[in-house]
Amino acid sequence: MALPLSRVRCLVTVSVLALTVGGTAAFAGMEEARRWIDSEFQPSVLSKEEQLKEMEWFVNAAKPFQGLEINVVSETITTHEYEARTLAKAFTEITGIKVNHDLIQEGDVVEKIQTQMQSGRNIYDAWINDSDLIGTHFRYQQAVALSDWMKGEGKDVTLPTLDVEDFIGKSFTTGPDGKLYQLPDQQFANLYWFRYDWFTRPDLKQRFKAKYGYELGVPVNWSAYEDIADFFSNDVKEIDGVRVYGHMDYGKKDPSLGWRFTDAWLSMAGNGDKGIPNGKPVDEWGIRMEGCRPVGSSVERGGDTNGPAAVYAVAKYVDWLKKYAPPQAAGMTFSEAGPVPAQGNIAQQIFWYTAFTADMVKAGLPVVNQDGTPKWRMAPSPKGSYWKDGMKLGYQDAGSWTLLKSTPVDRRKAAWLYAQFTVSKTVSLKKSHVGLTFIRESDIWHKSFTDRAPKLGGLIEFYRSPARVQWTPTGVNVPDYPKLAQLWWQNIGDASSGAKTPQAAMNALAAAQDSVLERLERANVQGACGPKMNKKESADFWFAKSEKDGNVAPQRKLQNEKPKGETVDYDTLIKSWPASPPKRS
Repeated sequence: MALPLSRVRCLVTVSVLALTVGGTAAFAGMEEARRWIDSEFQPSVLSKEEQLKEMEWFVNAAKPFQGLEINVVSETITTHEYEARTLAKAFTEITGIKVNHDLIQEGDVVEKIQTQMQSGRNIYDAWINDSDLIGTHFRYQQAVALSDWMKGEGKDVTLPTLDVEDFIGKSFTTGPDGKLYQLPDQQFANLYWFRYDWFTRPDLKQRFKAKYGYELGVPVNWSAYEDIADFFSNDVKEIDGVRVYGHMDYGKKDPSLGWRFTDAWLSMAGNGDKGIPNGKPVDEWGIRMEGCRPVGSSVERGGDTNGPAAVYAVAKYVDWLKKYAPPQAAGMTFSEAGPVPAQGNIAQQIFWYTAFTADMVKAGLPVVNQDGTPKWRMAPSPKGSYWKDGMKLGYQDAGSWTLLKSTPVDRRKAAWLYAQFTVSKTVSLKKSHVGLTFIRESDIWHKSFTDRAPKLGGLIEFYRSPARVQWTPTGVNVPDYPKLAQLWWQNIGDASSGAKTPQAAMNALAAAQDSVLERLERANVQGACGPKMNKKESADFWFAKSEKDGNVAPQRKLQNEKPKGETVDYDTLIKSWPASPPKRS
C-alpha cells in the first residue's frame, strides 16, 4: 500500500542524511569522478584521461581527511553559486570530504574575516576574499603565505597540475615580499558599455559629427564620453518612442557608493602614479608608499587623494550624474542601478561590471537581438585628462582563496584541497562558461570561447587583448582595507548629495585616511611595513618633488581639463588585438 506523503519525505530525508553524514567516504572515489567528468565537467582544457588523472590525485590526497566536514565562504555571485551548489557536491562525492560553502554579501565576508583575524577563533576554514585585502594580509601576517605553504606544510595537499603561472591574476595577490598570499578564483572588470546598434546608425553618426566635428564611436577620452552623453540625453532624447539617456550611474549615500570609487574610478581620471598593477609610489586611492610603508594620503604628505586629478574625477562623476543620467539614478544603490542598462534606454555607461554579462545576454531583453546576439558591446574605458601612458585604467575584481593561520592545519589542508578543486583545469573552463569570470589564460583562449564570443559583446576580445593588464584590483599601498574602505562612501556621498564640493569632500576623505594611517603607526601592529607618516609640506613642495623625481602624483591642476574629444571605431579596435595566445616562458 502507498505510504503517506509526509512519511515518504521523512524516509527520503533520513536517507540523504545517512549518505551525506555517514556514507560520503564509502562512496568516494574514481567512479564518482568519472561520472562528474562525463556529466558536468565539459568542456575542459584537459582531455577526459587527463581529467581522470587529476581527479585521482584528489581522491588519494583526500584520504586522510575523509569524513571531515569543512566550512568555506564567499560573496554571492553566479560563479560562487555554481561552486556552492555544484562543485561542493562534486568534491564531497569524489573525495569524501563534506563541504559547506556559504554564500553571503561581500561586506559580511570582509567583516567576518576581520573578526577571525582579530579574535583567532576559526569561523571558516577557507575564504574567497577579494584580493583588495592583499595589503592587509601581507602586513598583519594572519593569512598563510601560499608560496611557503605549497612548498612546506601544505606540499602533500598541493595539486601538481595547479599551474600557478596559468592564472592571469597572480600579480594581484602577491605581496611586496614577492610571496603569493591568495589564489584567484574569479575575476571581472569594470569596462565601458555602449549600444553598438545606436552608435552605428548612419543618421545618428551624421548628426553627431555635424555637431562635434568627429566620429561617433568608442570614446578614447572623457571629453568624448561627455559629448556622447550630452548628445543622447539632450539632442537625441528619444529612440523608437522611448526616452533615452547618454549616461547611467548611481548616487545614493550607501556603502555600495564606496565600491564605485575604490574600484579605481580615480585611476581612470589619472590619479596616482604610473605602474602596473598599481601606481608607485602613489596608488589609485591616492596613498603614497615608500619602500613598503604607507606614508600619507593627503597632498600635504605626498599623497593624491585630494589632489587636482582626484577632485576632477569626483566633479565629473557628480556633473554627469546630474546632467545626463535618468533622474532616479541619483537615489539608487549599486544593486538598483545595475539592471537599468538592460532595460533598453541607456546609450552608454562608463563604469559597467562584466559580471553582469550573463544577465545582459538573456533572450527577450530589449538589448538582445532575436538571434541571441547583443545590441551592445563592451570596450576599454576612456581616459580622464590627467591620465598618462603606463597607468592602470580601471578595476578588476579578483575574488581569491585565502587561508588563515588561525585555522587548524588538518582543516586548512582539507579546505585547500577544495579550493584547488574549484580552480583546477578539470573544472575551470566549465565554471568560466557558467559565471564568465575568467582566471586562467588557457580557458580564455579555448576554442569554446572563440565559438561563443559573438554572443558575449566583446568580453572575450577584451580578455584576450593586451589592454587587460591595465585593469587591476586595489593594491598593496592600502594597509587596512576594512578600516579605510568604509571612509569612501561617507565622504563621496557628501559630494554626490551636494552637501560638500568635490574638493571639500576629498579633503575630508584624505584627512580621514591619514587619521587611520596615523593610528596604525602609533599602534605599531604591522611591523616593518606598517605606516610611517611623512611630515606635512605645502602642495607646491610635493608637486615640485614629483616633477623632479620623474613621477606623476601628485600633479598640478591642468589649465584645460577638457581637451578635444577622441573616439575609435569599435570594429577597427578589436581587429588590432592579437589572434593567438601569448607564448609561455
